[in-house]
Amino acid sequence: MAETILVVIGLGLLVWYILSRIAIVVPQQNAYIVERLGKYAGILEPGFHILVPFVDTIRYRHSLKEGAFDIPEQVCITRDNVQVHVDGVLYYKIVNPERTSYGITNYEFAVSQLAQTTLRSEIGKIELDRTFEERTQINTNVVNELDKATESWGIKVLRYEIKNITPPQDVLAAMEKQMRAEREKRAVILTSEGERDAAINTAEGDKQQAIKASEGNKQQQINEAEGQAAAITAIAIATAEGIRKIAEAIQLPGGFEAVQLRVAEQYIGRFGELAKTTTTMILPANVSDIGSMIAMAMNVINRAPAGDTKKL
Repeated sequence: MAETILVVIGLGLLVWYILSRIAIVVPQQNAYIVERLGKYAGILEPGFHILVPFVDTIRYRHSLKEGAFDIPEQVCITRDNVQVHVDGVLYYKIVNPERTSYGITNYEFAVSQLAQTTLRSEIGKIELDRTFEERTQINTNVVNELDKATESWGIKVLRYEIKNITPPQDVLAAMEKQMRAEREKRAVILTSEGERDAAINTAEGDKQQAIKASEGNKQQQINEAEGQAAAITAIAIATAEGIRKIAEAIQLPGGFEAVQLRVAEQYIGRFGELAKTTTTMILPANVSDIGSMIAMAMNVINRAPAGDTKKL
């Protein structure tokens, strides 16, 4: 009875072992490499598969998902002979499981070493200051070089990212001083440009003010000149009109006598004003003869042409 139980258990274990070897379930985004009697037989895609017992063997199991691994920190020398410590991370994907299985022994180690050597080469082509500015270009160049080499391994290099670029401490101190000096230089330049613009704006404002003031003075002089001309014209017209009225009045009856009376009044009034302004006067001999003076003035009026008197 005990022997029978042992036989049944043994047969059960044998069946379970055989089934585990021939019944295979491949998960999604995975690929299994099958060898038949030591020779490549094919790739098992996701799903359920039955292998030939004791003939077919799953030799390699690969994940087709995108993978990543760190590139160890290494010392690189720039074009200007400065040592920097650089590390990064590499993203890849298996696109041909057969080549990955039989094309290289340890593809992660190979890709890591190739990435390090390529990175050293790219860093050596540029100067230290440009390593920080052209990080994206360095990443692109490394990916292009790795992609060419890993094609025969069935691996596609997707991205390479530099994580850290660490120069020596003395270089960092010098870069910080340079950066501070550059900032101070830009501040001084901006201040001087601001002062220059302010001076230009002030000069432009003074110029416009002077132009406006001169235009205002010009217009004022023009207006004053026009006003004076208009005043002179008005006075001349009024004077001519007054003379004409006087001439017309003289021609009327009694007008001549009125002129004599007016001349006498002005004669006496002028001598009176002259006596008030000065204490010394030189007078003609006949100054007391008012009649003769009036007759002389009227004689001048009578000698005027008749046509002119009418015009007046």
